Amino acid sequence: MAAQDDLWQRVKIVVDSVEQQLAKELQREHGLGITEFRALKLLSQAPDSELRMQELAKLLGLSQSSVTRLVERLERGGHTIRDLCPKDKRGVYSVITGRGREVVSKAQQDYNGYLNNAFENAAAQPENQHVIQSLRTLIQTESAIES
Repeated sequence: MAAQDDLWQRVKIVVDSVEQQLAKELQREHGLGITEFRALKLLSQAPDSELRMQELAKLLGLSQSSVTRLVERLERGGHTIRDLCPKDKRGVYSVITGRGREVVSKAQQDYNGYLNNAFENAAAQPENQHVIQSLRTLIQTESAIES
């Protein structure tokens, strides 16, 4: 069991390292936090370009109060608007705007490059190489399935 625990800890270390580098690049180059980028990407891919706030929170792994603050930041930047659910006036949707779509599209063009760079940096540490190789294999397999 110790080997499983050790492997999981190594995966966590690699993921945290990759996430930190992605966050820095997205912020520096596009003025977006990583969670903001992910929220905009989810909204851009959602039917009608909108998600209920509860669904967005769930998909991002955020609490309701955290997703509310996130959406407020996105609204201030002109990336999203809020809309009431027509069937349930208590339900609130976050809807991506044209500006939000433009920003996420530009960031997405660079994202895979950032991800590859982050993988390379993490793989520079020998203890991370098997995790990075496994992640790359998983990504290639998923890409082949989607094709």
